[in-house]
Amino acid sequence: MSDKQTAAARLAAAWLLSYPDATLLGRLDSIAAVVDELPASTGAPLSEFLAHLADTPLSDVQAHYVTVFDMRRKACPYLTYWTDGDTRNRGRAILRFKQAYLEAGYDLGSEELPDHLSVVLEFAAIGDTLTGEALLAEHQDAIHLLRDALAKMESAYVHVLDAVVATLPHLTPEIRERMAHIAASGPPVESVGLEPFGVSVTIDPIGARR
Repeated sequence: MSDKQTAAARLAAAWLLSYPDATLLGRLDSIAAVVDELPASTGAPLSEFLAHLADTPLSDVQAHYVTVFDMRRKACPYLTYWTDGDTRNRGRAILRFKQAYLEAGYDLGSEELPDHLSVVLEFAAIGDTLTGEALLAEHQDAIHLLRDALAKMESAYVHVLDAVVATLPHLTPEIRERMAHIAASGPPVESVGLEPFGVSVTIDPIGARR
């Protein structure tokens, strides 16, 4: 799979992991057009999820999304939850994501926390690819656990995670070096609290979340 195809698959997955509302529905044709150009490893599962969206009333999809992602910790989309849980350490882990984004010149708004899988995928797709690869590689165990949790719940969102798993990077020396840099720099010691992140950039044809 080419770098361009990997980026397209990650951006499509990022959108499909966002809350299913009218904005997402309005972008499905563009997402489907991109998915059609992807290889089977990512295109097939994303196409299956798109078919599910087409065949399911929006209200049902929304209710399922809330039940799975917002009410069950077993399918938490926030990557640091899998490593740090609801502990003080998680705050610092989240700030490491924020610092990595800021170092890449990628300043997000206030829509979502920076460790949400959809945000990390979008950053890896259209932000700093190497830093995004490092973040995904570092948290690939959490991504696999999320995928397995969705499978056990028989959630259609498992198809999106199947596509995400297919894009996970191999640990090249460059990725290992960037992982070490992120771990060494970490959040500023004077940082206090958590500042939610959103996305303020766009890309065609899918675009970034607003």
